[in-house]
Amino acid sequence: MARAAILEKPGEGLVIGDIDVAEPMPHEVLIDTKACGLCHSDLHFIDGHYPHPLPCIPGHEASGVVRAVGSEVKTVKPGDHVVSCLSAFCGTCEFCVTGRMALCLGAATRRGKDDASRMTRNGGEPVNQMLNLSALSDQMLIHENACVAIDKDMPLDRAAVIGCAVTTGAGTIFNACKVTPGETVLVVGCGGVGLATINAAKIAGAGKVIAADPLPEKRELAKVLGATHTVDATAGDAVQQIMEMSGGGVDWGIEAVGRQASADLAVAALKRGGTAVILGMMPLDCKVGLNAMDLLSGKKLMGAIMGMNHFPVDLPRLVDFYLRGLLDLDTIIAERIGLEDVNAGFDKMREGHHARSVVMFD
Repeated sequence: MARAAILEKPGEGLVIGDIDVAEPMPHEVLIDTKACGLCHSDLHFIDGHYPHPLPCIPGHEASGVVRAVGSEVKTVKPGDHVVSCLSAFCGTCEFCVTGRMALCLGAATRRGKDDASRMTRNGGEPVNQMLNLSALSDQMLIHENACVAIDKDMPLDRAAVIGCAVTTGAGTIFNACKVTPGETVLVVGCGGVGLATINAAKIAGAGKVIAADPLPEKRELAKVLGATHTVDATAGDAVQQIMEMSGGGVDWGIEAVGRQASADLAVAALKRGGTAVILGMMPLDCKVGLNAMDLLSGKKLMGAIMGMNHFPVDLPRLVDFYLRGLLDLDTIIAERIGLEDVNAGFDKMREGHHARSVVMFD
């Protein structure tokens, strides 16, 4: 039996309750969860802006220790420290075999319709798994292609935030954008994902890293992570300021919060030939576009789901970056809380005044 934060009804927060976790099937891994970061993507489901079958358990930015593995699991073993990743990959579809694992729909990594649910309660009522993980629980039962073993020297609270925020932000810089040293990067939104993007841009050797956020405290955090310039994203002359800072526009305008206005700012700040990259989960009715002059100027627009990561390779490298002092995860984590405080943690996220809250299970 495990303790979990359960979403019963959107808009009413999470309820702490007991669930039963099944035994691992051949390709599944049972993990004792040690830490789980609270991510804005969870909030979209908790508040009802994105639909999901209920009841379910949110949480998708986690680390833990392997308790048991299925008979066919080859990638991890009991006792391994692991980080999970929501972009579980099948390994055989068109996207996987062409190196775009983050686009895999992962159907083969979930249990079949005739199989018992991975999680149940009240003697057999299924509890739905969110984003292949459901990490706001003492235990996770997931496909082996949804986690990767890491160096045991890595602190598990900091390892957790690599699972989504850092994979998304750093993956965007290293994989989706392949930032060339000297290029100019604008990051709009300085939450966990935005701060990780800024830090990775610094590591990649970006010439200027401009952080845009309405909150002064977030802009100060961005400077700690590597921003060379900051701007109030809501200022009436924000685009003009960015143009002056960058000498005529940015090579990469990265939207890292999921708002229409921030996406529009990322597009408006581009130089000729620049690219806007949308990371945030936008409201479902949002549209981002390029006008005729943008297109005639060679500007581009793209999405980069989960940073277009190759997480079995990327995650251990990011852990190594942290252990070598290159990646700053300490600044990203604002507080460590217990599972019983999860709703208060999401309330702080709604207020938007700090970076990452991490739920600790020990």
